[in-house]
Amino acid sequence: MVPLYDLVGAADFRDAVKGLAADFRNDHNLPDIHQIGIVVSDIEVAAGKLEDKGIGPFFIASGSPVLWEERGEARSFAGKMGIAYHHGFELELLEAGTGSDFYRHSLDPKGAMVVHHLGFLVPDVDEWAGKLSSSEYPVWIRGQLKSGPSTADFAYMDTVGDAGLVMEFICWKLMGIRFNTPPSIFRAIGRIEKWTGKRSISL
Repeated sequence: MVPLYDLVGAADFRDAVKGLAADFRNDHNLPDIHQIGIVVSDIEVAAGKLEDKGIGPFFIASGSPVLWEERGEARSFAGKMGIAYHHGFELELLEAGTGSDFYRHSLDPKGAMVVHHLGFLVPDVDEWAGKLSSSEYPVWIRGQLKSGPSTADFAYMDTVGDAGLVMEFICWKLMGIRFNTPPSIFRAIGRIEKWTGKRSISL
């Protein structure tokens, strides 16, 4: 497990991130890293600590994906996530949630924030998942988030054995058209959440 503070405290944050699972990513021609997924025991506490270091503010939301298939088996999952940007990378905080132990297995017993996965924006999640599956790295979780006219398809791949981290493919769409939410939107909502004192919204 890679502690987040090791990355944040590095002399060059961007270089430290680019070094994560570099050999694996190069071997499989994966896109540039977009997201760093971090498992925490309490998102609001973790977000506060990072905001004190000048990272954020974090947009925090809770809810259930409309699709969560774990190794092909449909499950009902509910959880909470927080999103902020740091030096061009999306930081995604994730609590263990309920209905699956997928994130829980990566919780640090001492409470450290640890990197769980690397996320890549792709035009077709299933196409990219198929590429890794054909190299014997199967889909671990296939899911979809939906909020109003926007959807986010995602696939977590079982790459921990060779990469040391989970690889995730992500595709956001707005009314069926591929769309990446600008970081400024997440920052603006995060500021509103902090200003109102309501640190988490339900999706």
